[in-house]
Amino acid sequence: MTSSFLSAEITTEPFQLFSASHVSCVLLVFAAAALLYRFRRRFQPPHTDAFCRLALASLLVLTEVGFQLWLVLTHSWTQSEALPLQLCSVMLIFSAFMLVYNSYRLYEITFFAGLIGAGQALITPELFYPFPHFRFFHFFLAHACIVLACLYMTWVKECRPTVASIGKSMVMLNSLLLIALIVNRFTGGNYLFVTHKPFQPTLMDYLGPYPWYILSLEGVALGLFCLLYLPFWIQKRRAARQSLGA
Repeated sequence: MTSSFLSAEITTEPFQLFSASHVSCVLLVFAAAALLYRFRRRFQPPHTDAFCRLALASLLVLTEVGFQLWLVLTHSWTQSEALPLQLCSVMLIFSAFMLVYNSYRLYEITFFAGLIGAGQALITPELFYPFPHFRFFHFFLAHACIVLACLYMTWVKECRPTVASIGKSMVMLNSLLLIALIVNRFTGGNYLFVTHKPFQPTLMDYLGPYPWYILSLEGVALGLFCLLYLPFWIQKRRAARQSLGA
């Protein structure tokens, strides 16, 4: 059991998209988000808030440390795949620092790129290891924590993104894209999936062939960021009308 749990080789059927284990994990994330929203006021007292932020940040760090250790112990670590340069790996690091330092500047970026990136990964994972493998638990726990970190800052800390936050997120993404292109050139990797599409089915399959899907992703990212900002824009409009009416 232990060897199969940690093995780098898949000895059973590989991960199946929308299998019972996959859907169950997604539902658990939704349930955790719902509970976070329901009890958001209880997390706001200073001592409780500090503990929760540090606990969630620690969990984020532990998932990345555990993953890197697993790669080393299974002799799977390679510079073409193990560097923390995938979008969700970067967002995991940003999320941890955001929580520890209660940083609004990091929130502006992580809210959009973290929620969209981790949310998409939860729905269409780039994953081959099935339940109950270590990588299965690591993948869903890490991405769920990114989502919960963004929601925690929004609901508990009452942070709000702005229109400028969308621009900052796009600048960060394109900066990361340039870094990934350079690193991929020297390592033979596929960081940010800018060398080729994921092998598992994802939304990228509908965005055209290489390299045009990269340009399509820019438009999709901007559109999704705007859609994610829409509720906050509506809320601002309503507040402005109410203040004028008063």
